[in-house]
Amino acid sequence: MAKQLILCDCSGTQSLDSAALSAATDLPCSPVHSALCGAQAERAAQAISTGETVICCAQEKRFFDALAEEIDAPPPAYLDLRDRAGWTADTGDLIPKMSALVAEAALEVPGAKTLDVISEGLCLILGPADTALAAAEQLQDILGVTVLLTPASEAPMSRGFDVIRGQLRRATGALGGFDLSFDQLQQLEVGGRDWSWSPPRDGGTSHCDIILDLTGGTPLFPAPQKREGYLRADPRDPQAVAAAVLTASQLVGTFEKPLYLRHEPLLCAHSRASQSGCSKCLDHCPTAAISPAGDHVSIDPMACAGCGACASLCPSGAISYDAPPMEAQLRRIQTLAKAYLHAGGSAPRLLVTDSHGSEMISLAARFDRGLPADVLPLEVAALNAFGHAEILTALAAGFAEVLILLSPKIDRDVQAAELALAQAIAGTDQARLLDLDDPTALSDALFGAKVPAPIASPVRPMGSRRQVTRQAALALQGDGATLPQPALPLPAQAPYGAVLVDQDSCTLCLSCVSLCPSGALGDNPDLPQLRFQEDACLQCGLCASACPESAITLQPQLNLAPEALAQVVLHEEEPFACVECGALFGVKSTIEKVTEKLAGNHAMFANPDAVRMIQMCDDCRVQAQFHQKDSPLAGASRPQVRTSEDYLSKRRDH
Repeated sequence: MAKQLILCDCSGTQSLDSAALSAATDLPCSPVHSALCGAQAERAAQAISTGETVICCAQEKRFFDALAEEIDAPPPAYLDLRDRAGWTADTGDLIPKMSALVAEAALEVPGAKTLDVISEGLCLILGPADTALAAAEQLQDILGVTVLLTPASEAPMSRGFDVIRGQLRRATGALGGFDLSFDQLQQLEVGGRDWSWSPPRDGGTSHCDIILDLTGGTPLFPAPQKREGYLRADPRDPQAVAAAVLTASQLVGTFEKPLYLRHEPLLCAHSRASQSGCSKCLDHCPTAAISPAGDHVSIDPMACAGCGACASLCPSGAISYDAPPMEAQLRRIQTLAKAYLHAGGSAPRLLVTDSHGSEMISLAARFDRGLPADVLPLEVAALNAFGHAEILTALAAGFAEVLILLSPKIDRDVQAAELALAQAIAGTDQARLLDLDDPTALSDALFGAKVPAPIASPVRPMGSRRQVTRQAALALQGDGATLPQPALPLPAQAPYGAVLVDQDSCTLCLSCVSLCPSGALGDNPDLPQLRFQEDACLQCGLCASACPESAITLQPQLNLAPEALAQVVLHEEEPFACVECGALFGVKSTIEKVTEKLAGNHAMFANPDAVRMIQMCDDCRVQAQFHQKDSPLAGASRPQVRTSEDYLSKRRDH
């Protein structure tokens, strides 16, 4: 049974056409109401009771959820048509935009995987004695409180909580699992009239679930606002302290920690054989949740705040965003474009936001001109996870422009780098960043702007980030075989490119082949060749780091020609024929150089027979070494085997 759209024009403040919207979406639509959250609540209850409704208003979600609970019905689905489409100064046709928003909302997007985190309420409070002790008194009946005072502090008289003195040397972990290390640790020894402190000791350890930091100094963690269970407040700001205390009081129980990332270590190009390769995720993780772990990296899910930067930057796909997965994100983008164009719209623009940007859209709708009819908003969980692959997918799907509304909590360098990469691949500036913090400025930037022409034949690529990027680039640039320059130059540090080999320096030692994490570099078991498949190259730099002759350089580019999908020979030489059996082995130039360098110049190769061994294959060299005079492989003569007859004949002789 198809869900019915329940329409309300919010006291006549927006224009809705039930018949046209139903025809565009192929979904039944109710008549247009005016006060479902007020005088017409009975009609809302009747619709909700069917269990197959979508309320096209998100503002009154709390009211409609309560109404559903009252009539013992499942809560309805919600779709915000008013702020994102209905409240606008644009007098154009809104049906294509509304139908696109309806189609996107109907998609089943998998939720994030979660991990249960248990907090028993053990709280460590840091800060000046007066502020920290006052906070402890407020929390002592709710949490298990321990206050850490500086070594010179006096002991308090309250026994409603524990007090220690010392210096916090190190803290790791997150909500429900902080590990602590202390120096000069002293515990309060209570007895008699005079309380005293135990002798100080270094290396003390402990655990807690919550840290309330009221020191006002350097935070204990990078990106402290993203570390769950770690609360900070300036002790000079009573309101901030009160807010932190209130938040701490709520952090008891079992919580669901989203697992934002999917990690496949075998694909990681971080390092090989102690040679450093890609470190993009390490360089940009704001919470230091990613750390080296041998040839790959490891991710602490408790410290990960889900910013998504690592997923955009990872060249191999070893790290991918999973809340929701990239495939679901691509479906949302393509569904918006397809539904908009199918409903008769043309040249749509995609406005990508996070929750901060969505709030700006609501404010622009209420207090200014809202969004134009051709701008389709897409709220994502992590703005930094919307990288070059997603931008190119949107342009290839038919969007004329991709606009990304920046948020205060994102890494702007990552977003700018991904935008530059997308622009270089697309060959246009049809993607832009909007650095705005005012709803009126947002409306002004969108209304009256010149809209570029979209792609003539939209495509909807799917697959990995690399596959999607290549398919979208081919659609935007044309067939790679017919392009005047099929290899598109890209910015430095791009994850696509070629390997250039100095043939005069390369000795075909194949060290690069053994370290290449993606298999882009390969050899030929029958001939001395260095082969390369450009489509697989991650530009991680391991080959250049490992090359003993410094014969390798990297060239960032995206080669759209079909040859990029096949192996090509970067360097080859003539093989050497064994002087004994004629079998081909090694590299002729290398064997000749080694022979020239060692013959007569090294004690082990002073005679022609030893020099000749250099020019033999492995099997012949072993045979020659075994049979040579004074062979190091030869042993003493084996004793003759004695038989029973030998013993019997000896007895007969006696």
